[in-house]
Amino acid sequence: MTRVVAATGNEGKLKEIRAALANIEVLGIDALVDQTPIEETGTTFEENAKLKANGYSLRTSELVLADDSGLEVDALEGAPGIFSARYGSPTLSDPARCRAILKALTDTPDAERGAQFVCVLAIAKAGKTLATFRGVVRGTILREMRGDNGFGYDPIFFYPPLNRAFGEISRDEKEQVSHRGQALRQAVEFFKASPPAYPRG
Repeated sequence: MTRVVAATGNEGKLKEIRAALANIEVLGIDALVDQTPIEETGTTFEENAKLKANGYSLRTSELVLADDSGLEVDALEGAPGIFSARYGSPTLSDPARCRAILKALTDTPDAERGAQFVCVLAIAKAGKTLATFRGVVRGTILREMRGDNGFGYDPIFFYPPLNRAFGEISRDEKEQVSHRGQALRQAVEFFKASPPAYPRG
């Protein structure tokens, strides 16, 4: 069975990755002896995903999958973007970050509250990027948090086709439409490639 190290300390992301890559043995970042965080010095999701995948892949003989994702709010000129996990302050909780976004949009009309989640996955081995995959899902920002499902900004992200916030839908429903779900389905096809599109170690 193919094995891959998912280089994330976010349990919510790890669960989504394991669910999508059901036929692949997905190891957590605790499989690495050296778990020192890779500095995210890129200016785009793609750059940061590749930095993490390449950097961590130098610490293991396994394939490494790294994710960089975030929320881009139209009225905030694309913020928080690549700084989504640190918006407001690196020490804020997920609910506190949601509240910070809601506060920043207090005077923003409903018609101007468009936003999108973006996810880029990178797969690397021995310091070399083998592939990247990108997913985007559009929605709007609510005026209050809804639901206890998901993580991050899910409770304030309203998805019109389902008429619910991501915080109100099940994990299975989210995987079908989310930015990470889209990118992971592309990754599944990569792993299915025959002959393999990646070196086996």
